[in-house]
Formats: sequence, structure tokens, C-alpha cells
Amino acid sequence: MSETGFWTHPLVETAGYFSVVVLCLIVAMVIFEVITKYKNWEEIKKGNLSVAMATGGKIFGVTNIFRYSIEQHNTLPEMIGWGVYGFGLLIFAYILFEFLTPKFKVDDEIENDNRSVGLISMMISVGLSFVIGASIS
Repeated sequence: MSETGFWTHPLVETAGYFSVVVLCLIVAMVIFEVITKYKNWEEIKKGNLSVAMATGGKIFGVTNIFRYSIEQHNTLPEMIGWGVYGFGLLIFAYILFEFLTPKFKVDDEIENDNRSVGLISMMISVGLSFVIGASIS
């Protein structure tokens, strides 16, 4: 098998995409940890279901965006670039959600285990990941 053949083998490509997306997901979760007022993993460890739902929505959203990016792009750099762009839009949506709810602070409600806010946060991340993913060209 030629060197080029090795790198284009479906098993190798899948492992490569998987590795890159996991790394990007870790980076994304660190960024979300920085922009939220609460500590995601500490709150989840305490049993805060609202934080778990919001965090789960973010994980699904990021990975779903990368799923679309993998489908639409033939090279790893393009896939990463569009995935990162989509992730940036997801962060923008999260900030916009906080801004568009002037009657309460989203982060405070999620930290206080307001499950309705946690559920809405999850659905925003999930729903918008489909819109962002579908628009990736």
C-alpha cells in the first residue's frame, strides 16, 4: 500500500477525523467553561441537571456542526475551519440568548438548577447546530 493510500484508507481517515473532533470538542468545552459564570463539571458532579442539560446541548451542538463539516469538506483543514466557524456561531448564539433574556440572567438560573432554562439552553444549542451545519458549504 502506498503512503498516500495509507492516509486515505477509510479507517485511517475516520480515526483522524475522530481525533481532531475530540480535540476541538475539548477546546470548545474549555472555552464554554471560561464564558459561563459557573463551573460546568463541578456543578454536574453536584447533580445540577440544568448544567448537565446545557452542557450536553453544547457537546451535541459542537459535534453536530463538525459532523456537517466532515460531510461537506474533503480536506482536514477545511473541515476544521468550517467547524471552528460554526462553533463561533454557537458561542455567539449563547451570548445572544443571555442578552435577549433581560428579565433574568441565564447563567445564574442554570447555576441555580432552573431546569426550564437549562432545557431551553440545550434546545438552542441543538437546534442551531442543525441550522449552522446545514449552512456550511
